[in-house]
Amino acid sequence: MLSLETRIGRLVLKNPIILASGTCGYGDGYRDFFPAGQMGAVVTKGISLKPRAGNAPPRIWETAGGMLNSIGLENVGVDKFISEKLPLLRKQKARVVVNIFGERREDYAKLAERLGKEDGINALELNLSCPNVKKGGLEFGRDGRSVKQIVWAVKSRSGLPVWVKLSASRSDPAELARWAEEAGAEAVVISNTLRGMAIELEKKRPALGGITGGLSGPAIKPVALAAVYEAARAVRIPVIGCGGICSGRDALEFLLAGARAVELGTAVMANPRAPLEILRKIKDYLSGLGLQSIEQWIGTLKPE
Repeated sequence: MLSLETRIGRLVLKNPIILASGTCGYGDGYRDFFPAGQMGAVVTKGISLKPRAGNAPPRIWETAGGMLNSIGLENVGVDKFISEKLPLLRKQKARVVVNIFGERREDYAKLAERLGKEDGINALELNLSCPNVKKGGLEFGRDGRSVKQIVWAVKSRSGLPVWVKLSASRSDPAELARWAEEAGAEAVVISNTLRGMAIELEKKRPALGGITGGLSGPAIKPVALAAVYEAARAVRIPVIGCGGICSGRDALEFLLAGARAVELGTAVMANPRAPLEILRKIKDYLSGLGLQSIEQWIGTLKPE
């Protein structure tokens, strides 16, 4: 029997499929299609200290190779998340990773302290790479020292495992991954969406209410794949691949390049059963090779 178990720091996931932040609500967005507990883990949409209204509409725009979003990290805030959303997640018996963000470094530390006291949370994912907000997000993820300071601040206030979500838009994402590792992060997630824009030609105006947004989907896969490959060879901590993964073959490529798990986003919004189909493809492909564990596949790309 093939084992799909993969280890992300202290966390052991039953399989490498993770539902990405912002695409599955508060972790329960696809409960009508499959139990969240069937996945390796679910990542909630980004949580802030206070409720956030997000950007003006329109917030979603289809592109030739994927999707632009300008949600602006709308969310209910940490208090309501703990009282209303977290109890529902506990019932799903899923590995829960809470994505957090802030406008200041101290915001991340305060969120970590609040969430670290709650049962049913398995890790924190620090959003240091969102391209469609004016404060925080991507600006923190551009500088290695800021990455290091935020990871330190979070770890000083919570004992939960820390994942750092980085962008592949920087020229050397592997360098940021090294800063995160040095600060004590247990994993890095690469990549978040890439900054993009669309224009309504006839109306002579931006298509998105926020003017620019985050590009996701197949268009960014080659960029994310290269960043994952480079980061996996630069750090010892696990790298989680994210960006344009829409098929079993896509997922297998990221794993081959060194990712220990993959996050699915836009693909699930287009096809809610995509996680099950991708997981089945991975299992069938590796079983066909006669492998006994997914560990025999991860990171075995032959560069030459």
